[in-house]
Amino acid sequence: MQIRAIQTSLFRERQRLLPFLNRYLPPLPNKAIVVVTSKVVALSQGRTVARTDQATKVRVIKRESSLAIRTPHTWLTLKDGLLLPSAGVDESNARGKLVLLPLDSFGAAGRIRHYLMARRQLRHLGVIITDSRCLPLRAGTVGIALGYAGFKGLRNYVGTTDLFGRVMKISRLDVADSLATAAVLVMGEGSERQPLAVVTKAPVEWADTVQSHELKIDLKDDMYGPLLRPLLRLRNSSG
Repeated sequence: MQIRAIQTSLFRERQRLLPFLNRYLPPLPNKAIVVVTSKVVALSQGRTVARTDQATKVRVIKRESSLAIRTPHTWLTLKDGLLLPSAGVDESNARGKLVLLPLDSFGAAGRIRHYLMARRQLRHLGVIITDSRCLPLRAGTVGIALGYAGFKGLRNYVGTTDLFGRVMKISRLDVADSLATAAVLVMGEGSERQPLAVVTKAPVEWADTVQSHELKIDLKDDMYGPLLRPLLRLRNSSG
């Protein structure tokens, strides 16, 4: 698998996203995956709020999340079924504004895919819209796929055998987030000005339709369930 980050000009609020992508993306081979950072998608949608003071940011974070808990460094929030810092509300590279997460990232990924497939005359193409998240008990951030299109985001190993013939009972591979993390590593998170990347030779199963809920897991089956249930009870009791 190969990943190439693409440097671009600064993307402006309300700028048209699809012509921007067509301008900066190189020739795409069939079965490539285009990675787009969520910030440019959000800016194209006008998903910004003027940051007047810290209280404004707190109000926006709470409005954008279904659960918000203050931690020493940020807010731990539940946003669209994901645990994210500050509901994805971001001040970096935002010219004094708050940039929110895009609306309907799966829909946005699908529209990007259809546009590029028609424009570049491709049969198979994947698209991922990325953001960053923190993992429990790990320093730093990793990438996450807020939305994707063109390939299956989950690979199921249940019922297959390992190297020694043992039947696997629960193993599944999160393909979409794994690709997002690899791409974010190459794209960077600072002043690199590389909001796009192209992944080639990715080991994915191509699909014209995706299940937007395939990566979500019921709390009763989640290994972090014992930690999360008290937080969710707090949300329910306060709501």
